[in-house]
Amino acid sequence: MKKLKNSIIILVGLLLLGACQSKKQTGSRVNKLPYYKEASFTPYWNLSESELKTFHTISDFNLIDQSGQKISNKTFDDKIYVVNFFFTTCPGICPKMTSNLSMVQKAYLKDKEVLILSHSVTPSIDSVEVLKHYAEVNDIQQNKWFLATGSRKEIYDLGRNSYFIEEDMGEELKEDDFLHTENFVLIDKNKHIRGIYNGLNKTATQQLIIDIKTLKEAH
Repeated sequence: MKKLKNSIIILVGLLLLGACQSKKQTGSRVNKLPYYKEASFTPYWNLSESELKTFHTISDFNLIDQSGQKISNKTFDDKIYVVNFFFTTCPGICPKMTSNLSMVQKAYLKDKEVLILSHSVTPSIDSVEVLKHYAEVNDIQQNKWFLATGSRKEIYDLGRNSYFIEEDMGEELKEDDFLHTENFVLIDKNKHIRGIYNGLNKTATQQLIIDIKTLKEAH
């Protein structure tokens, strides 16, 4: 009986060791995050420096925030930032997304390396004044969380071709098709996409907060 017990303990130990090694080889979200470069969000792990030099990055942009200040890709140089797309008159998913992004803002409020960028998908309606009011109502902190308006074409191009913010349904979208999604996207300091999250889900938002910490520790 004692020999059988010892054999079982050894077998369990070997299984656990194998599981740990397998997790380490495939890349643990505890230690590192994958990279993404397309709408399918296929993860890429352990990329070399030469591969990263030609890997997908966020395109340059020029927009205006809720204070009327110009913001661009340079505003987010050497920053980790979270992206979403919304509109101020949205009665459905947007208030929930804003509430969950407030959790991110609170977690990194005093951390200058972490920012939030919310793009209006109805920029003709969401003027600077409207965005400023929305920021005040939702306790959105200036220079931490940017509400962006500007050219509709530029915003939609960013959403679909840079951030891949919409679900990939395999359908060809037209320029006048409305962009509406609950997703959050995590961008690292080098403008690479490192995660996508359901912005309506608090558990997913908590994972986003953890993943930001993972990115900070990797730099």
